[in-house]
Amino acid sequence: MAADWRALYPFASHFFATSSGARMHYLDEGPAEKEHAQPLLMVHGNPTWSFYWRNLVLGLRDDYRCVVPDHIGCGLSEKPQSYRYQLEQHIDNLAELVEKLDLKNVTLLAHDWGGAIGTGCVLKLPERFSRIVLFNTAAFPPPYVPYRIAACRIPIFGKVAIQGFNLFARAAITMATEKPERMTPEVQAGLLAPYDSWANRIATWRFVKDIPFTRRKPTGKKLAEIESQLWTLANKPISLIWGMRDWCFNASCLERFRKHWPTAEVHEFADCGHYVIEDAHERIVPLVRQFLAKTQSE
Repeated sequence: MAADWRALYPFASHFFATSSGARMHYLDEGPAEKEHAQPLLMVHGNPTWSFYWRNLVLGLRDDYRCVVPDHIGCGLSEKPQSYRYQLEQHIDNLAELVEKLDLKNVTLLAHDWGGAIGTGCVLKLPERFSRIVLFNTAAFPPPYVPYRIAACRIPIFGKVAIQGFNLFARAAITMATEKPERMTPEVQAGLLAPYDSWANRIATWRFVKDIPFTRRKPTGKKLAEIESQLWTLANKPISLIWGMRDWCFNASCLERFRKHWPTAEVHEFADCGHYVIEDAHERIVPLVRQFLAKTQSE
């Protein structure tokens, strides 16, 4: 029997129906009058879900409104088998949530695929966002595709490996962290919990399938479009927090962001991997608090 992860995720669930017809799950945690608190929008990647952000939510919800969605197909959101699992659709879904909750003066926090989805949303609704915090991510066409990811795109093999055996999410438990002692049975169970069957792993596979090897694909074009507009966000306070032992979103991705945003605050964690928040949440929460405090806006 899998370890019980639920004590690590003591949050109330909320849902809304997107215009695409699928039901999205999200957290909405904050102080008693959270409608008056500055909102933090935390956007996950693949193969994680809102569980990945649990320690930041616990560390920040006393003073900030933490809104944490699960992308369609992920976490506790609906997992339709016939759906447009592409970057632009995920951006549209996220923008709908922001508008539904009427979030203003939002700080984006994003990781992995959440960087492209989140910045795409900021570019779509720039008047609603005031600050950006990114963790080991990209918002541009991939400069390279690691062989471990490319192998997951091999026809038939990739789909069976990811949807059939959950190898993508299971491998991440060891490959994405530099602190194996933190991957307790409960944490592992939490990361894997929503992805417990072929059908429930549909988005894990489709995210991998959506990685563009060329800019001719729709998502390749969308990523190029997002990158071409990153300069328009350079006047916002930005913090880049990076696990430097990430073999996927490595230092070259961080440097690419720094070229677009030369005044961004940068924090490099030499001892952390891709799951940087799992590796160093006790150091990251104070950093985020300091960044939010010194860039406070009404």
